Parts: sequence; C-alpha cells; structure tokens
Amino acid sequence: MAKKQLKPQTLLIPLPAVMVSCQWGNNKPNIITASWVGVACSEPPMLSLAIRKSRFSHGIISKSGEFVVNLTTEGLLKETDFCGTYSGKDVDKFEKTHLTPVGGSVVKAPLIKECPINLECQVRHILELGSHDLFIADIVATHADEEYLDKHDRPDINKFKPLVYCTKAQEYWGGLSKRLGGYGFIRKEKGKV
Repeated sequence: MAKKQLKPQTLLIPLPAVMVSCQWGNNKPNIITASWVGVACSEPPMLSLAIRKSRFSHGIISKSGEFVVNLTTEGLLKETDFCGTYSGKDVDKFEKTHLTPVGGSVVKAPLIKECPINLECQVRHILELGSHDLFIADIVATHADEEYLDKHDRPDINKFKPLVYCTKAQEYWGGLSKRLGGYGFIRKEKGKV
C-alpha cells in the first residue's frame, strides 16, 4: 500500500491522558487535562508538560513553579474529559467532578486521590515554543496506590487500565489490551526478527 504524505502534524499516538493539578497561593486548586506530557530524563527523573499560554493552568504553574501529574484510568473518563473541556476560571473542577484533593509531600498542589499514580513536580525550565510553552520539571515525589502495583512495586497494567488519547481523532481509548513482550525479549530469541 502506498504512503500518503500529510502536512507536518502531531500524529504521535496514543498519548497518556493525564489530569494535572496545580495551585497558586491560597487560591482554589485547579485541574487541567493534558496529553502533551512525557518522560524527559531518567536521572534525575524529569518530565515535560506542554500547555497553551491561554490556558488558566498555564498562569498558575508559571507562578507557583510546581504541579502534580495524576495518571488516569478508564474509570476516570468522564472526569478527565470534564477537566479538559471546562476552564478553572469558571468552575471549581474538584467540586464538580467530586474528585478528592490530597496533600502531597513536597509541592503545595494537591494530588488527586482517585488517580492511581501521582507525580509531584517542580518546574526547572520553561521553553516558549509556539502555541505551547514546555515546562521541564523534576519529579520530586511519586505516589502509587498499592493495589495497582506488582510485587516489584511496578505498575500492574492489567489492574491499572490507563486511559489514552488519540490526537487528531480527538478520542479517548482504553489503554493497553495485552502484553506482547518484555524489554529485551528479542535477545532471548538470539536476535531473530
């Protein structure tokens, strides 16, 4: 089948659908849904988060220098979509979604109790890119619900059921259907492809 060349676009799919909680001063905390998020560095643990300058949360994170990335599950579909389609300028998202803010161990921004994994982050750099600014942040604390961990304290994907987002299609999908292999499995097969 022939390849069709398209204009340059963000067709990296799927992406994690996360809820990012943030807070500035004594103001109410806010939640923004984001998929422009990823690992930036392993040592020290860092991630990147891209947010449009026009978003309410952009200002909060720019001022506070911190946020929490809360990983979502299929069971949090409605809450995730709500937090991505309404502005925190107009509505208290914790109140409307009945999500529970929980104090973290390092940053002031709250964790979302219903999310199985929470990454407390402190901003190291902000890069102005175009439509979005890229926040490069240190992961300063990680929290995980024990029920979603295996015996080695790694996420058990079968229990976790992550929610993912498919850009351009603008659709949420249930994360991962089945395990196909482990890292380096090809070496056990003596490199046979």
